Amino acid sequence: MATKTVIKKTAKKATKKVVKKAECKTKAVKKAVESSVRSVRAMTITEKLLAAHAGLKEVTPGQLINAKVDIALGNDITAPIAIREFKKIGAKKVFDRKKVVLVPDHFTPNKDIASATQCKILRDFAKEQKLTHYYDGGDVGVEHALLPEQGVVGPGDLVIGADSHTCTYGALGAFATGVGSTDLAAAMISGEVWFKVPETIKIVFKGKLNKWVSGKDLILHTIGDLGVDGALYKAMEFTGPVIDKLSMDSRLSLCNMAIEAGGKSGIVVPDATTKKYVKGRFERKAVYYTSDKDAEYSEVREYDCSKLEPQVAMPHLPENTVNVSKVGRVNLDQVVIGSCTNGRMEDMAVTAKVLKGKKVAKGTRLIIIPATPEIYNESMKKGYFDTFTKAGAIISPPTCGPCLGGHMGILAAGEVALATTNRNFLGRMGHVKSELYLSNPAVAAASAIKGRIVHPKVIK
Repeated sequence: MATKTVIKKTAKKATKKVVKKAECKTKAVKKAVESSVRSVRAMTITEKLLAAHAGLKEVTPGQLINAKVDIALGNDITAPIAIREFKKIGAKKVFDRKKVVLVPDHFTPNKDIASATQCKILRDFAKEQKLTHYYDGGDVGVEHALLPEQGVVGPGDLVIGADSHTCTYGALGAFATGVGSTDLAAAMISGEVWFKVPETIKIVFKGKLNKWVSGKDLILHTIGDLGVDGALYKAMEFTGPVIDKLSMDSRLSLCNMAIEAGGKSGIVVPDATTKKYVKGRFERKAVYYTSDKDAEYSEVREYDCSKLEPQVAMPHLPENTVNVSKVGRVNLDQVVIGSCTNGRMEDMAVTAKVLKGKKVAKGTRLIIIPATPEIYNESMKKGYFDTFTKAGAIISPPTCGPCLGGHMGILAAGEVALATTNRNFLGRMGHVKSELYLSNPAVAAASAIKGRIVHPKVIK
C-alpha cells in the first residue's frame, strides 16, 4: 500500500508539473500574440485599407505595395486604350467579369463618328467578356454618380478608375483613386495594381454650415487654401462635426474634387450616414475601417465653417476661390448644373428650390444635367422638370457633356460660364478665349436668374 501511495503522489506531482509547464507555455504564447498586436503601428483608414488589400498587417507611407482591386473602372475616353493594351499583351479574359466596369458617359449620347467608335469598342469588349457592369443607352449615367447609386462600389473597397475623379468613392469609406489606361489594362488582367502608400492630411471641419453652403463649398475652400498641388500624392481624410452631419450627396461632392488639390484620394470614415446609404444597395459585404486615434498624419488642417460663404472658383484654376460676395460683377452667357460633382438628387432639389417661379435671365443659357437615369426620373416625378422648363432651362440626358468640353454646351470665344463642374482650366468647356467659374448648384441657379454671379440670398 505504501508503495502505491508513493507512486500516486509522484504521478500527481508530475502531472502538476506538466500542467504548470503547459500553462506557462500558453501564457508565453498569449504574451507573444499581444506583443505582436501591439507592434502593428497605429494606422489611418487609408493605410488600413491598403494593408488589407495587400495582405499585410501594416503599411507605412512611402512603402511600395501590390494590392488586389475590388473594382477596375474605365470610360469611353480611357477604356479603349486599356482594351487595346489588353489585347496587345495577348490576354484572353479579364480577372473577374463582375469587377471590371465600363461606363461610356463622356461623349454619350454619341456626338460624332469618333465618339461612336470609342463607345463601340467598349460595347464589343463588354459583350465578349460578358461583363456584369456595362452601361449603355438608357442605363448610362455619369460614372461617379452611377456606381455609388447602383451599389457597385462601397465601404472597404479598393477601387481604381482610369478617370481622375474616381476619388469620389472615398465618401463611402473606400480607397479610390485614378490611374492611367495602361494600369487599368494590367488590373483588368491580373486584378492587382501597385501603389506607393500615400501620407494622409487630416482636414477637420468645425462649426456649423450656413444656409446655401454645401460639400462643394467645403472642398473649394480647402483647395483655395492648399492650392492645386498642396495635397500632391496624399490621401485627404475629411472629418469633424460638420462632416458628421453632412449628407452623402455632399460627401460625394467633397471627395470628388480631392484630385483638384493634387490628392491621391479623398476619404470619409464610415458612420451611420454611410451605413444607411449602403444598406440594401451595396452588392457586396461592406467592410468598415476607421482611423486609429494615434495614427500619424503629415499635417492636420482645421477650418471654422461658421463664417463660410458659398465659394466661387475664378478662372482658370480651382484654387482661385473667393467668397461669392467678393466676386464682383461677372455677367454670364451660360450656366451648367450637373456633372459627377453636382448632378445628384440633392443638387436637383436645391436648383428647383431656387428656380421655383423664376425665369432665367435673357441672354443667359441654363443647362441642367441629372447625373443618372434614376436621378432624372426622380426629378421628373417630383415636378422639378416642370420648374426647370418653366424657368427656361434646357434639360439634358445624363452625360459628362460640357464638363470636359465634349458637347451639350460648348463655349465660344469671349463667352463666360458658371458651372457646378470640377475644373475651370483654360479652354476646359470650349474655346481658350472663354472663361469658366465654378460654384455650388444654389449659386449657379441664382446666377442664371440674375444673368450674373450672385449669392442665392438675393433671390426672393
